[in-house]
Amino acid sequence: MNTHLHQFAAAAIAVAGLAIGSSSALAATPIRICTFPGSPSAALDRTVAKDAFKAAGIAATLVDNGIGGGDDDGVSLKELRRTLGHDCDVIAGFPRSSVADGSGSEMRFSRGYLRANYVSVEASKRTQDKADQVVAATYGSPSQLIAVQEQHVHFDLENTPESTVDAVASGRAMRAIVWYPAVVAYQQAHGAQQFDVRKTHSPYSDWQLVFALGPHAAALQRKLDGALDAMAADGRLSSLTQAWMLPESSEAAQAREATFAYRDGPVAAGRAGMLRNAGYAAQNAGRYIKISADETAASASSAPSFDRAQVAHGKSLYGSACAKCHGANMQGITAPALSGAAFAPATGSHLTIGGIYTYMSTNMPADRPGKLKDADYADIMAYLLSANGYAPGGAKMTADTARASTTLLNAGPLGVGHAAAGTSTAAAK
Repeated sequence: MNTHLHQFAAAAIAVAGLAIGSSSALAATPIRICTFPGSPSAALDRTVAKDAFKAAGIAATLVDNGIGGGDDDGVSLKELRRTLGHDCDVIAGFPRSSVADGSGSEMRFSRGYLRANYVSVEASKRTQDKADQVVAATYGSPSQLIAVQEQHVHFDLENTPESTVDAVASGRAMRAIVWYPAVVAYQQAHGAQQFDVRKTHSPYSDWQLVFALGPHAAALQRKLDGALDAMAADGRLSSLTQAWMLPESSEAAQAREATFAYRDGPVAAGRAGMLRNAGYAAQNAGRYIKISADETAASASSAPSFDRAQVAHGKSLYGSACAKCHGANMQGITAPALSGAAFAPATGSHLTIGGIYTYMSTNMPADRPGKLKDADYADIMAYLLSANGYAPGGAKMTADTARASTTLLNAGPLGVGHAAAGTSTAAAK
């Protein structure tokens, strides 16, 4: 069983009821600290946790195997509720981002101790070969979300961050989109391997590693923040994290601008463009996915019509196929929020309805892209439009009318989307 980066993000809405709130409670028993199994940054997370709790004067113990591995779709909320507060009090190495926040009031977070970006990686010395149009990404993670925004390439979806980096090192791929700590961990394990690393330009690129705590852990949060501030001021934090920081040369380098697959209208990336890579046996990985640059959108002057029955059916389908990553209320967890000003602003959207539908129907759900019927995707699109303020009408939405729409997805006249999700400020690896 492999652990994917998106497994960790479900913790953002799973922790509730931890009773660590007072100084006396902090001193009573050692705080149990867990890290995510299989995370490339686990060694760093444990080191920083050890020093931070020591600096805070808090007794703590590191727990092995405190967080279950989950299945190939990630650690479930049920598993995390059972684990957090029962086996662990704190998660070290919890990732946060600006693109999704499913935590609500159920989590507290320390200040960040490492900025950890998703990057574009190439081998330092590479000759042109058959892999020149292949980009590797880690299945079911922000790496995949970033990669599928690019055009004119094939995608090699790998099971783990390590194998994603190895796809470049071994020559299977021209580039890889991968979490930078995975590059560091790979280099530590393989010595002399060198890469050219650049930042990626995507809403899903920037992350902070933090300590995640329960909702009643205000005293512990303050102590940890104070300890991390002190460690940053005297250079101890920089010393611990220096090897994991993105090099300044990479920060300054101009990365190729990633273009949203759904930004300027539909991209013809039909199911026929998804080819099985015989070199991999994993059920959900090892595919090559081709996105064509052909645009087949027809002009449309307004949003496509949909009816109430479609909204109801779409809501049911969303709950079973989409909510795990995008949140029960479209607030975003491991994947972006699908409601609210960040997704459907009042004006000036860069997303078209047809583009969103085409992207969704060819790339989602992440575990089995394109698995639903056209009518089901249309119903989910109807539910998405309804959640963002569009009113149902008399005509039924079809896959063709949804795909053909060039209307920008600004908030509908009802403004429902803005009230439904609020702002998005946190997430996970």
